[in-house]
Amino acid sequence: MFSSPHAPAGLLPYAHGVSERPYVLLSCAMSVDGYIDDASPERLRLSSPADFDRVDDVRATCDAILVGAGTVRRDDPKLLVKSEARRARRKARGRSPDLVKVTVTWSGDLDPESRFFTTGEAPKLVYSHSQTAHEVAVRLGDRAEVVDAGDPVSFPAMLNDLGARGVRRLMVEGGGGIHTHFLTSGLVDELQLVVAPFFIGDPSAPRFAKSGVFPQSPDRPMRLEEVTRIGNLALLRYLVGGARG
Repeated sequence: MFSSPHAPAGLLPYAHGVSERPYVLLSCAMSVDGYIDDASPERLRLSSPADFDRVDDVRATCDAILVGAGTVRRDDPKLLVKSEARRARRKARGRSPDLVKVTVTWSGDLDPESRFFTTGEAPKLVYSHSQTAHEVAVRLGDRAEVVDAGDPVSFPAMLNDLGARGVRRLMVEGGGGIHTHFLTSGLVDELQLVVAPFFIGDPSAPRFAKSGVFPQSPDRPMRLEEVTRIGNLALLRYLVGGARG
């Protein structure tokens, strides 16, 4: 891990100290056939206003939110708690109204002017592949703290680092590559999956998860904790095997 005293501004080593990793809640909306978008240039909305509000409520319970760099580039998300009432409640409890924003990059291709970096008052953390960490830190400057996440990028070490920074509850919102890394690594505690009532049927469109070896199997299934109807949408809330309560 990068720990040189001559690191450029913004490039940091992992936080010191022993910590418990955050509780990881993976949140996703998908079509019946498992796609999270279509192949068109515009973002497909799989959810509804009622579900967007539910997601905002879940966000407000978390300390940090994570998306992959591909999602930052493609969707240019703000990743903010939108409800003023929820923001006020967080502030009244001594918490920032905004969540710490986290992204992971292998290529280092991140625009410092994207809304991920320019909106919200809480810190922005970028976990970067060792080969691109220095370049990313120079490009982002004071927009974010950049952490050398290893070669290959170590998701367990990243979670331990977030825990050392005080993150107790992490919300992961995609995309498919990030979902796959977390799930195949056995690092997800809870999965909140919203199913939209239609099909995409395009093999070139992005899916909820990519190919991989998953610890969740017929012999080790997830536990279905809750099923909720949200209009024509179905929310399936699973606790993943080995999850902490």
